[in-house]
Amino acid sequence: MNRIFLSPPHMSGMEEAFVHEAFESNYIAPLGPMVDAFEREFCERVGIPHGVAVSSGTAACHLALRLAGVGPGDLVIASTLTFIGSVTPILFQGATPVFIDADKTCWTMDPDLLEEALQTLSREGHPPKAVLPTDLYGQCADYDRILAISERYGVPVVLDSAEALGAQYLTQRRQDAKGQGTWVHAGSGARAAFFSFNGNKILTTSGGGMLVSENRNLIEKARFLSQQARHEAPHYEHSEYGYNYRMSNLLAAVGRGQLKVLDERVKRKREICAYYQKALADLPGIAFMPEAAYGRCTRWLTVILITPEEFGADREAVRLALEEDNIESRPVWKPMHLQPVFDVARRTVQGARSTAKTLCPARVFGGQVAEDLFTRGLCLPSGTQMREKDLERVVRRVRMMCRGRGVAGNSHGDKK
Repeated sequence: MNRIFLSPPHMSGMEEAFVHEAFESNYIAPLGPMVDAFEREFCERVGIPHGVAVSSGTAACHLALRLAGVGPGDLVIASTLTFIGSVTPILFQGATPVFIDADKTCWTMDPDLLEEALQTLSREGHPPKAVLPTDLYGQCADYDRILAISERYGVPVVLDSAEALGAQYLTQRRQDAKGQGTWVHAGSGARAAFFSFNGNKILTTSGGGMLVSENRNLIEKARFLSQQARHEAPHYEHSEYGYNYRMSNLLAAVGRGQLKVLDERVKRKREICAYYQKALADLPGIAFMPEAAYGRCTRWLTVILITPEEFGADREAVRLALEEDNIESRPVWKPMHLQPVFDVARRTVQGARSTAKTLCPARVFGGQVAEDLFTRGLCLPSGTQMREKDLERVVRRVRMMCRGRGVAGNSHGDKK
């Protein structure tokens, strides 16, 4: 039986023409007209004026933190419920992460705990250099609250929008003529934001990322650093160190073709989530990641919570059952404060203890919400090429695992 992947690439059919054009022009090395066009078109799409295309979302995050002045001995506040790629750049700069728990109403950074952390760190005489919230599974963090709180303490915000391309946020910080809030794209309003184009993202270039900002100087400095910090000269002249973070002209060509169908991809992601919600609605112990009232989530991944006492099986049992049917699913991100690489004293979740030598100090405010989401959360296949029979196959397997009441074995549309 064919494998159903979690979120595989989905080509639009337009990428090949752009790639062919790049080959014809002989711009095969990094940089070139496709990169320039991709940056311009991407910024137009997200409504943020300046951007630089780089080799990964992690590279973009690293550039943003360096340009925020993060260095050895500094603190950076970050979401604990995230992928480690948005945290390791803190370590690259020699800084220490301070993790913030998730808000159970939206699963993104809890603004109340953020304020508590800023108060505590300021009182201790060690305020952070940056705040780094993660937009999770296609859902924006609560930008207005996070930005307002951070501004009161004079701390810049860098938004990790790696998973949220196409998502929208209803901000009250920009109002129309009638005094109403306005819709903005994910990544808006902060000092900088970054996106990922990894192979599983809603827009993929196989690998790559974009750093965006309303600050032209910031982006131009990031561009300079991403190209080995080479000054304009007939020879190689360097007054500071940079990185080889450039995006390939070929990958940018793929990105241009992907960008043209972004709205279609978002629409399909939301349709897939709606299908699962309807098909699993009658099962006890199943809940879905909530959509925040302040935004419109892309549902990059459809995520369910399984309460084993009600459902009759736990998250891991369901994951393994899906795998037996050649269906890929994945637990919610394991919180950063539970990762063995970090030295955080409180460890309460299965698999959190490690005998490996801890490498990096860290601190956490809260943590229980993210721990519970990790224990019970499961990401279901959400690829935009999924057919109805693929969705039915996933639903059927999930339903077969339910022992909460007499629904086991029934598939959506086959209620007995």
